Amino acid sequence: MHVRTKRRGRRLRAAFAAAVTLAAAGALVAALPAGASAAKAGQGRYQDVQLLSFNDFHGNLEPPAGSSGQVTEDQADGTTKKIDAGGVEYLASSLRKARQGHPYSVTAAAGDLVGASPLLSGLFHDEPTVEAMNKLDLDVTSVGNHEFDEGSGELKRLQKGGCHPKDGCYEDGRTFEGADYPYLAANVTDEKTGKPALAPYWVWKHKGVKVGFIGVTLEGTPDIVSAEGVKGLKFHDEIETVDKYAKILDKQGVKSIVALVHEGGAPASASYNYDCDAPSGGSGVSGPIVDIAKGVTSKVDALVTGHTHNAYACTIPDPAGKPRMVTSASSYGKLYTDTTLTYDRATKDVVRTSVKSPAAKNPTSANHVVTRTQPKAADMTALIGQWNKLAAPVANQPVGYISADVPGCGATTPEAPLGDLIADAQLAHAKSLDPEADLALMNPGGIRSDLVFKASGGEGDGVVTYGEGFAVQPFSNTVNLADLTGEQLVTALKQQVSGSNAASPKILQPSAGLTYTLDMTKAGADRVVTDSIRLNGAAIAPTATYRVAMNSFLAGGGDGFAALGAGKNPLVGSDDLKALNDYLTANSSASNPIAPPKADRITIVK
Repeated sequence: MHVRTKRRGRRLRAAFAAAVTLAAAGALVAALPAGASAAKAGQGRYQDVQLLSFNDFHGNLEPPAGSSGQVTEDQADGTTKKIDAGGVEYLASSLRKARQGHPYSVTAAAGDLVGASPLLSGLFHDEPTVEAMNKLDLDVTSVGNHEFDEGSGELKRLQKGGCHPKDGCYEDGRTFEGADYPYLAANVTDEKTGKPALAPYWVWKHKGVKVGFIGVTLEGTPDIVSAEGVKGLKFHDEIETVDKYAKILDKQGVKSIVALVHEGGAPASASYNYDCDAPSGGSGVSGPIVDIAKGVTSKVDALVTGHTHNAYACTIPDPAGKPRMVTSASSYGKLYTDTTLTYDRATKDVVRTSVKSPAAKNPTSANHVVTRTQPKAADMTALIGQWNKLAAPVANQPVGYISADVPGCGATTPEAPLGDLIADAQLAHAKSLDPEADLALMNPGGIRSDLVFKASGGEGDGVVTYGEGFAVQPFSNTVNLADLTGEQLVTALKQQVSGSNAASPKILQPSAGLTYTLDMTKAGADRVVTDSIRLNGAAIAPTATYRVAMNSFLAGGGDGFAALGAGKNPLVGSDDLKALNDYLTANSSASNPIAPPKADRITIVK
């Protein structure tokens, strides 16, 4: 079997450290022996290689709660079924079982393994997740946008190891050893040197079989990460970058290539087993990954993708019109993808016709549910217990009470009850700093979980703990205040559905008092009905000044909201999690829990 050494870890990390230059990156690939035969004695010409993959884990070591921890499955009778899924104890069991009987097996991920993580991982700068991925025998991953949340220096520490520069080591006598697997960042370069920030590619080798992996994140990463997180870095076009390194691998004799792309698409159905190849290859999925898949060189044999937290396994034609598998395994470890690549020892390439969609008679790529009915992996249970012991004094503190589930990222509407609750909390915090604060806006991507009524531990039903609040808002943003003119405010609302957000709207969550109509039958900025915008019942005056609260990410123009980044007279408050916790504490009790907001501040016309 393909055996890791720690398993290979120290030697690999030495190589990774040197891989900041192209020459050093190339050193990760051993030269092919001259005159190597297509098939060695005892080996047939064709060899099936199992590729196991997942994406967007986001530090969810424990099973995610509520709808965030469920997948939808199409049933034979046309109905759908919700299945509880995820949690690293079950992901480890699933992957280990899947590898059985597959001596040629490689495990890869497509970014966002860390960042926006629940408290168990996020409180410790995601060291617990890296340790879990090591135990999973993850072989390689691309970076995602969230790998840059704390800057490139912190990402390199996660790769190489060492104690956190501010928080230090979390246990006496124990130093964080870093990732055993390489983080690939082919399209991320240093602004000054132009060299890759991390290794651009890596080659898996086993008994004469070689598969190259190129890792990229979305070119638009700077638009969705704080300016400090991407300081000193440049992000390049995904297609051009993958093509560049595919040529390099090809020249080194590596003909079988997989691209790990942290960019994704949207399938027409939320069911993980939806046939996105009906009626034709890839017709059931849309979004940025479709253009990337159609544009990336035919030298690449498969694309493992992520970012959109969706599930699909489709065959999208490459530039030569040849079907090519493109997969994504939802998020939070709820699914994994099992793909078979048939390797031809004569050509050293993948026999592409063997890569079929899940709809094929003999499918060779499909997503599988990480069910919670299977046995837990004992080593992961021990790892969770170890870190929970360190986190417990903070995580289990009650901060408030709710009367029912408050949907956030699991909401099925553009305006989420939890989004409104967070906006109200930020406005309350802003008013404590400046009584003239008028309204608050919250970005939907900053809401990472739901608040669930059912107890997750021993705290009791309806109790919101610090750890549960942390899972909702893990970014350590601050609540900022800025002056915007009425015209700027209207422009910001229109930017939700225009510009970079036209194809995939980002609906800001409004505080109480701000109302308007969103007409989705129209196009672009016209979807926001200007005359409908009201603040406490009054129309927005274009030349008037409004004091607007928002998190520091939006205040920097993040998510395409340049108008919010143009505010004047800034004032920085406390972190957003503290604002939410303070609001819950002040406005709820065991006898009088807070009810979920009705999410009726935006009128949606479809």
